[in-house]
Amino acid sequence: MEPASLLSTRREFLHLAGGALALTLGSPRLARADKSAEPLNVLLFTADDLHYRSLGCFDGAPKDLTPNMDAFAEKGMRFHRAHVNAAICMPSRIVLATGLYGHNSGAMGFVNAREGTPNAIDIFQKAGYLAGILGKVPHSTPCQSNKWDYSFDQPQLGNGRDPELYFQRCADFFARCKREKKPFYIMVNSHDPHRPFHVPGKPIPGAKEPSRVYKPADVTVPGFLPDLPGVREEFCTYLNSARRCDDTFGRVMQALKESGFEDRTLVMFLSDNGISMPFAKANCYLASTRTPWIVRWPGVVKAGACDREHFISGVDYLPTVLEAVGIPAPKRLDGRSFLPLLKGQPQDGRDAVFTQIDRLSSGSAFPMRCVQTERYGYIFNAWSDGTTTYSNANEGMTMRAMNEAAKTGAAIAERVRMFRNRALEEFYDLREDPDCLKNLINEPKLRKERDALVATLRAWMAETGDPLLKAFDSRQDEAARKKAMRGIFDAKPKATVGE
Repeated sequence: MEPASLLSTRREFLHLAGGALALTLGSPRLARADKSAEPLNVLLFTADDLHYRSLGCFDGAPKDLTPNMDAFAEKGMRFHRAHVNAAICMPSRIVLATGLYGHNSGAMGFVNAREGTPNAIDIFQKAGYLAGILGKVPHSTPCQSNKWDYSFDQPQLGNGRDPELYFQRCADFFARCKREKKPFYIMVNSHDPHRPFHVPGKPIPGAKEPSRVYKPADVTVPGFLPDLPGVREEFCTYLNSARRCDDTFGRVMQALKESGFEDRTLVMFLSDNGISMPFAKANCYLASTRTPWIVRWPGVVKAGACDREHFISGVDYLPTVLEAVGIPAPKRLDGRSFLPLLKGQPQDGRDAVFTQIDRLSSGSAFPMRCVQTERYGYIFNAWSDGTTTYSNANEGMTMRAMNEAAKTGAAIAERVRMFRNRALEEFYDLREDPDCLKNLINEPKLRKERDALVATLRAWMAETGDPLLKAFDSRQDEAARKKAMRGIFDAKPKATVGE
């Protein structure tokens, strides 16, 4: 496939968006075809740092870890090629809210989008919806000026780890919507399984014990991590937190059912990024950005449906839910609706996904760009120069175990070196090596495939106005590459919120 063909459908969509869709923007009210029908509500539930292979319905292990999510999937549609576009909390969530990549909304790190950026809160409120949120409010509020109609959050992480509290808060919100006779848009954000992971008998303040806890023997270590005792010991505490996330999700779905709104509510479930472990969160690997995306829409989405073919990503969320409820989309979007997929129809132009990292929660710049297709993945690490050392807040006991093992094991030592210093360019055969263990960037037999993916990424960067494009074009000249990044990543911005 020619690189440009991956982008042709997107260009066509953006052209139409600037024409036909613009004609509908005069009225912010609901544009339902059937004016007598009840408005469709929207509930977005996000997990925090949930590995996509943790869910049983995504072939995860242990199989019984997520009974509520698995039951939900039986009534909805699973997307096995779903990704977030920035595998780190706030940037990922602002992509969802705006339908724009970070370099187009201004959210290239832990900062809000530029004021005036169209976003889900404003759009739904102008259409007569009540907009509510539970948990992670600063991270999920796109512009500082946005005001939710209903909001619950407290500084302690534990408040997002109490299933019964979330049940009651959701019930309160649904009751208000009934009283005011208004449709709703609500974002329900679990703090699980974000660090600190749950240690049995020692919950953090405000957190509850999960319905089940796990032992190191229950762990199946993912392939991108070495199977070490310290890794297993930490991973089982992650499983405890993942189970509590499932408990919370189950109670939120129960509140929705008891409210009477279930049959006219579009529910989407996903994680904001991958697990908080090395080579996952805050990176561009498959384990970083792939997310367990499930959609339930009674009467529209076929129960138990599964899409293993099409790529969808965070930028597609906003245009999809807006089309579903019949609200005109903003004139400028980087994503496009995947409503045809929800109706069981094919959709062209979903052969690749583009992901990025700019700044971490610390404010440190580690710019990365990535394109993934069904077969291959290419990563450009603009910061990698052989001496700069990468680190983030996601290392914990697992990284300590790897550092210790690296003292006597050459393979793990090389793995640690790769985590810290990377390579300027990485290229992986995702079918044969989904854990991205063998960098094939210099493999002569794959030069054609590599060059095609490099061209595809460059075309995306040019089309979306990525300020890193000049650095990408200068990637083989270190001095020119660093010069090209000046003005983009020179000074650390003052983050509006930390992680």
